[in-house]
Amino acid sequence: HKQNLTISSFSQFSPFSMKISNFFIFSLFLITGFLWGVRVEGSRHHHHRHNNPKTYKNDQKDHQFYNFKPTKMFVFGDSYADTGNNRKSVANSWKQPYGLTFPGKPSGRFSDGRVLTDYLARFLGLKSPVPYRWMKYATNRLRYGINFAYGGTGVFNTTVPEPNMTTQIDFFQKLMAESVYTKADIEQYSLFLLSLAGNDYGAYLANGGTVQDIPAFITSVVNQLVVNMKRVNKLGAKKIAVTALEPLGCLPQSTILNSFQQCNATENIAVDLHNSLLQQAVEKLNNETMGSTFVILDLFSSFNSVLESKGVPGSTTFETPLKPCCMGISNKYSCGSKNVKGEKMYTVCNDPKSAFFWDTVHPTEAGWHAVYTNLKSTLTQKIL
Repeated sequence: HKQNLTISSFSQFSPFSMKISNFFIFSLFLITGFLWGVRVEGSRHHHHRHNNPKTYKNDQKDHQFYNFKPTKMFVFGDSYADTGNNRKSVANSWKQPYGLTFPGKPSGRFSDGRVLTDYLARFLGLKSPVPYRWMKYATNRLRYGINFAYGGTGVFNTTVPEPNMTTQIDFFQKLMAESVYTKADIEQYSLFLLSLAGNDYGAYLANGGTVQDIPAFITSVVNQLVVNMKRVNKLGAKKIAVTALEPLGCLPQSTILNSFQQCNATENIAVDLHNSLLQQAVEKLNNETMGSTFVILDLFSSFNSVLESKGVPGSTTFETPLKPCCMGISNKYSCGSKNVKGEKMYTVCNDPKSAFFWDTVHPTEAGWHAVYTNLKSTLTQKIL
């Protein structure tokens, strides 16, 4: 896929193809951006009144006025939702300086602290569900649900040897078969979160997929996501939240090409297509189920709003929102890398609370808090 590609290569992106007239060319720039920018995981290669613990503790909403009161969360997906499932041998999330802000040491989260799952749990007044891999060590936490998300995964197999979303749902179904959870638990008290942040696209290009065929592949990814949503619905889930794809062209792995100054708009056209298809699919599912079972958490708009505003007006400020806090000293290294002598091959900014991005693809805890703050008004409307 190292051929030069011209504007016409994206012509299949109708109705988004008209936007492309704004761009002269995308060749290796696009492919590099897609290939690296969407690796939302933690393999070896891999933003001020700030988000302090008091702010975090006071983020609960008044749920008692609504009919649906989730007491459990079941989470499937990738590193935007993972809280510790990846094996230590494959994930930077278990290396310093990950976990620097919370809990003060690496915890398997792909951030300096809390991630999307933690904020959604807090919104519901729950403890963050225990990672599936550690459930036997925290049986007292099972009443809050389980997190089956593994960083680096997608709806299909990716370059990361961890369970994809189908297998994650298999794990959940097995627990139901073992009566760890009853159907009544699932139907009456549970919120399901499906996170898909783009790893399927990185794997597609890494395995030789062409830019010309990306529209067809995007369709297949969304279709498989719909299969997964229907499946958990059949298992009893009455409220299923799925993430819209974040603006991949704004991830530092893409913006590093212009010194973290601006997003790659061409990449975000592909994201537009994914999100448009997802929106159509969710509307169709809700029509079929005669309700509002399926909801979209619009990470695309939330990321964009925070990045454009350089924070959350009146609370958080990110002076250089596209620049990550933690990064390798050269392109050979990434956040958390060490050389053979055990020396750090990365740098960390002075104040992670002042950065939106933690590493080249994941937000900081402050970044996630800003995204969550932006989402909060619609969460009550969509989930409760």
